[in-house]
Amino acid sequence: MNYTIRELKDTEYPLLNDFLYEAIFIPPGVEPPPRSILNNDELQVYVKDFGKKPDDRCLAAVADGKIVGAVWVRIMEDYGHIDDETPSFAISLYKDYRGHGIGTALMEKMLELLRESGYGKASLAVQKENYAVRMYKKVGFEIIDENNEEYIMVCDLR
Repeated sequence: MNYTIRELKDTEYPLLNDFLYEAIFIPPGVEPPPRSILNNDELQVYVKDFGKKPDDRCLAAVADGKIVGAVWVRIMEDYGHIDDETPSFAISLYKDYRGHGIGTALMEKMLELLRESGYGKASLAVQKENYAVRMYKKVGFEIIDENNEEYIMVCDLR
């Protein structure tokens, strides 16, 4: 599959709501939540006023003439928060574009961007059953903590 990766433009930031919804892990046989779940504070932390904080960064994957995926980071009090110097990741792709290496490429490009910007590490939280855990390990994340449902993972950028 042909695709390109580029920075998400300011005018495209509203798309992050779509990608945030796509990022919600839904186990097999479970009904997806209503889109109104995006209004919850614990999810709004990922997208509210995106682009206004100095550590906000976003890359988009473009295929078939449209944005099909995004990876974004910011320093925020989210599920993967480990400290106030470490950006936390969010990533998702539309379903039809998963399994083609696009997510891995987005992750690798963002890790490179963070490394070049002088960050020492990056973090994320992921549901234990999420197939993306393997991909996160492949690009350099390691599990540093866990709770009943999630792993907290960190990638050393040094």
